[in-house]
Amino acid sequence: MDFPKNVTIIDTNVVLRYLLRDHEGFYKEAEALFDQAFSGKKKILLLDSVIAEAVYVLSGLYKVKRQEIAQALKDLLKAKGISAADKNVLLEALNIFVEKNLDFVDCLVCAYGSKYQVVSFDNKVKKCVDETQR
Repeated sequence: MDFPKNVTIIDTNVVLRYLLRDHEGFYKEAEALFDQAFSGKKKILLLDSVIAEAVYVLSGLYKVKRQEIAQALKDLLKAKGISAADKNVLLEALNIFVEKNLDFVDCLVCAYGSKYQVVSFDNKVKKCVDETQR
């Protein structure tokens, strides 16, 4: 997948510092970057892998509740200047993450199941995909 040259891809730690505000210097840098995107001066691309890692770190290390994680990341994805390869799939995966007891990557696979054929040996994922395809 090719992206325009004027897009900035950010690492998970930039997202985390922005959301957690746990390191003031890094938070200010992340805030400035996001503010440029929100004002239309910059375009930020959030990769699926970055969202997935953010979910794992926030839920595992920081013990943030699923609902809070999903809401914060959905708000970020919906913001002006933020793009993703398939934003609708990411948003659906975050909804599934709140509703079902699945790892986020399984939620992502399930969300992609609404658009593509998915093969899995995991019964929970297969059930989720079947429900998504209805």
